[in-house]
Amino acid sequence: MLRSLALALTLALLAACGGQSPDTAGTPAAAPAADTGDTAAPSADAPAAEDTAASATPTAEATAPPPGPAPVEGVDYTRIEPAMPAQPVAGKVEVAEVFGYTCIHCANLQPHVNAWKKRLPAHVNFVYVPAAFGGFWTPYARAFYTAEAMGVLDATHDALFHAIHVERSLPMTADAAPRIAQWYGRHGVDPAVFASTMDSFAVNAKIARSQQLLQRWGIEATPTFVVAGKYKVMATREGGLEGMLRTVDWLVAREHAAQVR
Repeated sequence: MLRSLALALTLALLAACGGQSPDTAGTPAAAPAADTGDTAAPSADAPAAEDTAASATPTAEATAPPPGPAPVEGVDYTRIEPAMPAQPVAGKVEVAEVFGYTCIHCANLQPHVNAWKKRLPAHVNFVYVPAAFGGFWTPYARAFYTAEAMGVLDATHDALFHAIHVERSLPMTADAAPRIAQWYGRHGVDPAVFASTMDSFAVNAKIARSQQLLQRWGIEATPTFVVAGKYKVMATREGGLEGMLRTVDWLVAREHAAQVR
């Protein structure tokens, strides 16, 4: 069962949710095409796959690269020049996951990310960067930053994926903001306050920053990981999910080794 799920997830990731980067930080691009209806939604078995992802990661505080051959630049990861971390923290190696709530592959990946994050070393600063590609992507990116500002992100992050892709109770449309605010109203916040915060100066600034990062990093699809603002990692046909996370672990170990020299 776990082997079948891992294979299905790997194949899904290889057809990652595509998007176009905005032409400017303040101007959203045309919305990428929605996922086709025959893409499998996250199943009730998905949390069980955490064990698979967890067992593939190195020990939590290891500073040595994971065993096996080193990832190949240009194949397993690409270099970003000049580097631009999303939220740099002194003494930490940043790992950013660029994702979209409307991306079925991000939804399928989330249980694995949850398990993997628990095993990350203390010198890793993990952050999410919601992809504000435009169209139906942007109201959900606004929802992420609003939930973060209102202190409900941890309690609602996985649940929002579930509402979109399993319950199908939220629309994937550019005008989804009112429905999104009502959904958060059922999770402990005032929907009117949530709606106004979605369009606040602070959230607008974070959306602009997200779009700037998408341009600088050359992000065209989700999920994508960016390590230290320098290296972009996506799933490959050969490595799949485990290979993608292993490449991130390897780059983290290399960056940390350079920091402590």
